[in-house]
Amino acid sequence: MRWGEGPRYRDGSLWLSDTQGSRLWTGWGPTWRAFDLESPSNGLWFLPDGRLAGSLMRDKRIGIWNGTGWDDHADLSAIAAGPLGDMTGDAQGNLYVDDVGFRHFIDDPKPGRILLVRPDGTAEVATDAVEFPNGMALIDDGSTLLVAESLRQRITAFTITPSGRLAPAGTWADVRKAVGTESFPDGIWADGDTIWVATLGATTVAAFRDGQLVESIDTSPRLPIACCLSDQGDLIVTLADTSGLSLADAIARKVVATEAVILHRDGSSRHIITMEGQPS
Repeated sequence: MRWGEGPRYRDGSLWLSDTQGSRLWTGWGPTWRAFDLESPSNGLWFLPDGRLAGSLMRDKRIGIWNGTGWDDHADLSAIAAGPLGDMTGDAQGNLYVDDVGFRHFIDDPKPGRILLVRPDGTAEVATDAVEFPNGMALIDDGSTLLVAESLRQRITAFTITPSGRLAPAGTWADVRKAVGTESFPDGIWADGDTIWVATLGATTVAAFRDGQLVESIDTSPRLPIACCLSDQGDLIVTLADTSGLSLADAIARKVVATEAVILHRDGSSRHIITMEGQPS
């Protein structure tokens, strides 16, 4: 993979978006498939009925995977200002997806938003003025949405109102203060009352509870992009190798390579998907 986003594990298989390589990966152990995509997906989420939804970052729509491509679920082109990012959902089939607001490393930064996609495919803006919204996770039995604001280097909490829209509830965790100045939270994952955070530039996967840092795992020199847990409780992380270049330079030169690994508490890792594979 070139840039692995949105890892999601279900029924013995891991699913990942390669946003820069325009592929959807799935598999476990020695068996993997990579589907070439005309429109790359970013965030992934399984709906309550088991279908896989994907945020199609450039098309500004939500698709449902049919085995070979994306069927239409929601057209967000009328309300999305920028490319679509990460995504999460609730038990009722509502989806929350990032509208990043601008193209990173290309456009001048501007505020993003969180969009709400209802089960029938209708969509609206759930909240705005979010600084580079990234990973998201639901906690408190689905009543609170946590959002990684990468440029603000923090995790921000939003209360979910009866309508499904979001009301700001303040900073949940100051990632910069807890982990370091190079911390730019990307993907996050809720494990009960613990939130795992891939901090990207800080080469650290950090665990927070009640907004406080409780554990950190060093991934040097690789950059942690996103994370999730398997059904067995394995911590799965996508790690980017920039060949010693800055992230911006590595992306511009298209030399970033991403691996998915099971990351252990002592910092050791076990590969579950390599950087090589044959597209289907």
